[in-house]
Amino acid sequence: MTSTAKPLFVTCALPYANGSIHLGHILEHIQADIYVRFQRMLGRKVYFVCADDQHGSPIMLKAQKLGKTPEEMIAEVEKEHRADFAGFNITYDNYYRTNSPENQEICTCMFNKLKENGYIKSRTISQLFDPEKNMFLPDRFVKGTCPKCGAADQYGDNCEVCGATYSPTELKDAYSAISGAKPVLKDSEHFFFDLPQFEEFLKTWTKSGALQSEMSNKLQEWFEQGLQQWDISRDAPYFGFKIPGTDDKYFYVWLDAPVGYLASLKNLLDKQGIDVYDVINKNNDTEIVHFIGKDILYFHSLFWPATLEGCGYKSPSKIFVHGYVTVNGAKMSKSKGTFIKASTYLKHFNAECLRYYYASKMNGKIDDLDFNLEDFVAKVNSDIVNKIVNLASRTAGFITKKFGGRLGDSIADPELLAKFTAVKETIASDYLNREYSHAIREIMSLADLANKYVDDKAPWVIAKDESKQQELQDVCTMSLNMYRILITYLSPILPELTAKSADFLATDLSWDSIDTPLTGSEIKPFKALFNRIDSKTVAQMIEDSKEDIKAEQAPAPKAEKKPAKKDSDEAPAEITIDEFAKVDMRAAKVLACEAVPESKKLLRFELDLGNGEKRQIFSGIKSAYQNPEELVGRFVIVVYNLAPRKMKFGVSEGMILSAGSGDSDIFLLSADSGVKPGDRVM
Repeated sequence: MTSTAKPLFVTCALPYANGSIHLGHILEHIQADIYVRFQRMLGRKVYFVCADDQHGSPIMLKAQKLGKTPEEMIAEVEKEHRADFAGFNITYDNYYRTNSPENQEICTCMFNKLKENGYIKSRTISQLFDPEKNMFLPDRFVKGTCPKCGAADQYGDNCEVCGATYSPTELKDAYSAISGAKPVLKDSEHFFFDLPQFEEFLKTWTKSGALQSEMSNKLQEWFEQGLQQWDISRDAPYFGFKIPGTDDKYFYVWLDAPVGYLASLKNLLDKQGIDVYDVINKNNDTEIVHFIGKDILYFHSLFWPATLEGCGYKSPSKIFVHGYVTVNGAKMSKSKGTFIKASTYLKHFNAECLRYYYASKMNGKIDDLDFNLEDFVAKVNSDIVNKIVNLASRTAGFITKKFGGRLGDSIADPELLAKFTAVKETIASDYLNREYSHAIREIMSLADLANKYVDDKAPWVIAKDESKQQELQDVCTMSLNMYRILITYLSPILPELTAKSADFLATDLSWDSIDTPLTGSEIKPFKALFNRIDSKTVAQMIEDSKEDIKAEQAPAPKAEKKPAKKDSDEAPAEITIDEFAKVDMRAAKVLACEAVPESKKLLRFELDLGNGEKRQIFSGIKSAYQNPEELVGRFVIVVYNLAPRKMKFGVSEGMILSAGSGDSDIFLLSADSGVKPGDRVM
């Protein structure tokens, strides 16, 4: 495998600066780092950069909630993110920020180019406006009643109960998720990037091989729906960069975030006397490679290449898309302690354990990756400790004690060693195509051969026979050469173990050195290179993860959730005792309770209402009850005579009463012990 002369410019998606890095995020950075490390082993020039994404309304609002300026908050988060990536041995040449002069310069430059080339349009639009906060509301900051199914507390762009999509202006009883105020419609002039002008370019580019075939096919759906102009502006107040020539308009965060790739590169290249605009010039042979999650495909495969094309810059050469991380087969859960922060993991385990485990499951497809905690312990101990490191520990001591640390002058089994070097090109191809799991299977197959060789030769038996000392030295030399090749193959995944091994073997573990046997040289005394892990540490990590969530939630004062206001802001209408008597409420026993997989809010209850009557009711309290099976056997209060409602998941035959302000602050109403199914609430 020979190096290509073309340099690489590699990025990962920018982490948003309003929270910690968790093990779902770290997948992408490990995947990219392995790819970059191998490219560097081949001698290829790589610019590997990333940055914190630091703009937008959520940053501004969270900083207000914490009583800090946005600048103070993003500085703290950036420091935390940098430490996390360093802890996982991610080798960025530059980790920067979007709230930087370089990013503002490039955003302004690109906007002006797009405007000059006729790709920026402006028009007046009507948006919902929070009169208390004096700000326009993004869709996700508007909540209300779904106009399709009538479900309460739905977001302004889609209903999580029935799945309907709509405009925030269609919501009934809409209120601001920030202040609780009733929003009003207000006109504002906005700037739009004219994406439809790039339809033919994008149709060609998306089929050029820059994307995995699954993603290219997915994009065809958006072409069929028709490309729309993209609103790239936001109104004040907003934390971001002002649009040139305006007083109260800001670049939308999704415009300046991908530009942050170029800003981080510029910050790096300025120190080397290289012009970033030369690197992204269409005539430059540098290849641009982005690693991203499947949730941000739309922005990276349509808007981003179109804006680059509109400015006359290079398009991305490759966009590698990956799936999500699940834990034990389910979404990461804060209540279960499986929403694990990178920093929490690093308190308990070596970063290389996760790097190896993730790599053992990674391929070039868009599949989700399951972090199975029991399998994690077993695989790390079996593969790294038992098969790899143990290979060196079983034979290195003989070289030190019997031969003063000097390896033999010959290889005991050249034919077997040739099998180890024969897969070099295959493993190289796996790394280049991100088929890391296949590479590991090849490497572990070789490790099995190596351990069988040592078992068959039994150097501990040979050592007892003084007449076979040369054979002992040659067998141990053979064993350590197999170890040398195996660890070199694994070096992009396990850089720390590789560095320790290179020091122990007193040699350079480079890709080019794989074919050259290590003989006649001296090694250092063997020391423990890697420690076993156990399930008790996993359990402690889970408990600490739960404590992390409690600590994050405790200091922040809970925002008061106000009901949607009426035009007159009047008090709730009074009802008579006769009207109230029409509501039939009864006690019901929970027979079964489960989450509705297709919904983010709903639990499905099966209830016993006495006299053999069973009912199914859907309740939007999933956020407060992460373990719904624990509700089985409890008594709840049900509105018995509420008309059944047909939903996409089935018919809901009543309403379960609860209290609270929403999200995790929801509490089921129940009855004292002694109540029976079907008892009426008096």
